[in-house]
Amino acid sequence: MKEQKNKFLGYIESEKNYSWNTVSNYARDLDQFAAFLKGRELPGVTNLTIREYIVGMNAKKYGKATLERKIATLKSFFKYLKREGILKSNPAENISFPKKEKKLPRFLEEQEVAHLLDGIDITEENGKRDKAILELLYSAGIRVGELTGLKTGEVDISNALVKVLGKGSKERIVPLGEKAVAAINSYLASKKHDTEWLFTNNKGNKLDPRLVRFLVDKWVSRCSLNKHISPHSLRHSFATHLLNHGADLRSVQELLGHSNLSTTQIYTHVTTERLKEVYKKAHPRA
Repeated sequence: MKEQKNKFLGYIESEKNYSWNTVSNYARDLDQFAAFLKGRELPGVTNLTIREYIVGMNAKKYGKATLERKIATLKSFFKYLKREGILKSNPAENISFPKKEKKLPRFLEEQEVAHLLDGIDITEENGKRDKAILELLYSAGIRVGELTGLKTGEVDISNALVKVLGKGSKERIVPLGEKAVAAINSYLASKKHDTEWLFTNNKGNKLDPRLVRFLVDKWVSRCSLNKHISPHSLRHSFATHLLNHGADLRSVQELLGHSNLSTTQIYTHVTTERLKEVYKKAHPRA
């Protein structure tokens, strides 16, 4: 299975343009399935085999979103094997997905974002870089993979714009706020390594998405924010705050790079829940 797994991962990365994070998750999912097979060959995998595997995953109390991804991994993998002629049939074809629970995105209040961004110590080593990264995540609402893939030439400082390569290799232009522009300018003036990548590690290499998650955790802890957030939470905050201030859903969809409006509509639930909380607290007969 190892050989077929590696070919499949190469296919989804090079031809399907899946993100590094997605490819990494698919690799872990397939390793987990291989461990379940205990050396059994792929031609011997049946629909029942996969159902038994899913039952085992359910027993491990995985969240529905995680379980759904693991099923999607297998469906995609076996579809690929059949298309390549490695298998005569697809045993995962009729496997159904669990009903996905709807979770409202985790975001920061506006004053919490300000507290976080203003609390970054730019006198520390990499402080200016970290400040520019967090300001950009919030100002443009971009994904971590989009941020780490940015090249210096894709940031138009004079016009306060950034060109982003999103999912499916779709490009979009996103405006930048004044504070983000100032932070990026300050970082570029102190940047040690002359590379094409906008953000680099201490060796001058392209930034790893895991490092972005680490530095967000670091500054959240330093600023004593009592919330567990991820870099993606800044993207959620970006969208939520835009809608709170009157932006229309279509514009937010375009800024986020969502292909479907339904994906963006979850933020309307966030703002509705917020209005309900305000109403309960403020109305005398709520």
